Formats: sequence, structure tokens, C-alpha cells
Amino acid sequence: MQHFALTIIGRDHPGIVSQVTEILYKLGCNIADSSCSILGGQFSMILIISNPEISCKEDFGDSFAALEESNLSVYIRTLKPGGELRPELEGDLCMISVYGADQPGIVYQVAKELGDRKINITDLNTKLIGEKNRPVYVMMIEALLPEGIEIETVEGWMAELKQRLQVDISVRSLLAVEL
Repeated sequence: MQHFALTIIGRDHPGIVSQVTEILYKLGCNIADSSCSILGGQFSMILIISNPEISCKEDFGDSFAALEESNLSVYIRTLKPGGELRPELEGDLCMISVYGADQPGIVYQVAKELGDRKINITDLNTKLIGEKNRPVYVMMIEALLPEGIEIETVEGWMAELKQRLQVDISVRSLLAVEL
């Protein structure tokens, strides 16, 4: 069965998720994976979808025309076989939280530290919170620690960054829940 990545982007307003999922439901599509967020007032959503009767993106026709008429951008990408699968990610899941004054380079420097140490970032979110005249930058990273790397080790690596960036960085374990 062919899988597709569906991306929706546009100015946020209530009801977008309902609109998108109604279209997918009426098409008979299955949502295998999804993520959505509001980024600076812009709604963004990406879904991995499939339908046994849809083999190419042209088969969707004008199914998403109503979304585009409401000023949302819609992109469909055909995935290569295997692109729909949840990868077998090995390691211990952890959450890395960063709080501090907004400044360029926070995301890069933390991501570089983790990437240089072969730590896979599986999710990353940032937000500005607090007062308009005194914003606080918040970054939440979900990451997989390779075998043999402990939380305390990562905390040690982050100590130098905390000092250099003048931010608070904490690392905690996330236990996987099995159903």
C-alpha cells in the first residue's frame, strides 16, 4: 500500500484539524502518524496517510481544494516504500528542557552538542513565554540516548552550555509505556 506525507500550513484558526481529518475520513484514508503545532501564529501539520485505493498523489484530485480556498497551503508527497514505518529506535528516551533569555544560537548549540555525541533528537519544540518586554525562551527536546550513555553524563555535557548560554538546562528520563 502506498503512503503519503500530507503537509498543511497556514494562518491558525479554530477547526483546521477537524476540516483536514473530515476530508481524510471521507476519502477512507488511514492516519498512520501525525504532528501539528502553531508556530508564530501559523498552523502546521504533517501526517503520514494511506488508502488502499490511492496509488499516486494525483488520485487525491481536488480533495483538498476547500482547505486551499481557506488560505491553507496543502502539499502531498509520495513516500518511498518503508518511509511510512516507525523506525526501530534503540536507546533510552529522555527529555531535555532549556529555559532562558531569548538569543540566537540556543537551538543550534544544544542540537550540535547532542548530534556530535550521536544522540538522536526525536522531537523538538520551542516557544517564547513570559512578558512581551522580558520573554523567556523554552525548548523541549525528546532524545534517544545510545546504550551506555546515562542521564548524568548528558547533564555533565550540558553544564558548559548552561554557563556559556546563561540558560537553565535539565535532563530527565522518560520511561516508555507499553500497552
